[in-house]
Amino acid sequence: MSRRAHKSHVSQERWLVSYADFITLLFAFFVVLYASSQADKKKQTMVSASIESAFRALGLFADAKRRPGVANSAGQGTEAPAMPMNIVMGEDVLAPAKVKEDLEHIRQELEQTLSNQVAQHTVSIQMGRDGLVISLREAGFFPSGSATPRAETLPTLRRLVATLSRSPFDLRIEGHTDNVPIHNAEFDSNWELSSARATRMARIFLDMKTMSADRLSAAGYAEFHPVASNDTAEGRAQNRRVDLVVLPRTRMNFSVPSAATAAGPWQKITDETSETAN
Repeated sequence: MSRRAHKSHVSQERWLVSYADFITLLFAFFVVLYASSQADKKKQTMVSASIESAFRALGLFADAKRRPGVANSAGQGTEAPAMPMNIVMGEDVLAPAKVKEDLEHIRQELEQTLSNQVAQHTVSIQMGRDGLVISLREAGFFPSGSATPRAETLPTLRRLVATLSRSPFDLRIEGHTDNVPIHNAEFDSNWELSSARATRMARIFLDMKTMSADRLSAAGYAEFHPVASNDTAEGRAQNRRVDLVVLPRTRMNFSVPSAATAAGPWQKITDETSETAN
């Protein structure tokens, strides 16, 4: 009699084994989900650090705020090590160091190609915060108050475009003026003059058919991003310029101005704006 009771008791409690296995598997499943979510957060932190590191290496966003660090054992914040990010040029991937090397090579080539203009101080070439900045001074390229470059400057522009078209970089064309107000038959303000010069230069580059339109953009900044004091004639002459900014092409679309300028608006070249400039 006791033997049958014992067998019946064992049979009734066997479901606990399956139930315990189920609970254990369920617990393991949620542990895996939690671990995956934590890994995603870690990857996001690593991506953020990579972006910051890459643009610091290029000299971009030098005044950007530092990413908050992770607390150490002493309870104080420390900066997590940043990881390098690659710059994407179409289908190619270039490291930040390679980008800087290529931009430096373009600078040296342009200094040789435009050595006469550099010596005459009508062209200046320097590395900026965004990339390579090629400044074309008004005195060497434009009549006063006009957006049409002098005819004798076209050979110089052709040599310039020939060099830039061989690179994979984008080109932002920026128009700048001094702070002397303008009002003539063609332009009512420095905004219009600076924008017209930038878009006119872009149209000339497109007409040469050596650089694709998707690599070009243009912006007008009027007198609001000077490189010298407007209190002297020499300073105003330096501020009247068109800057060609050679930009690394990335998967992100950043649009900060050149080293000589602060943040400002910019736009893609369109036929409509070019016709307006004409």
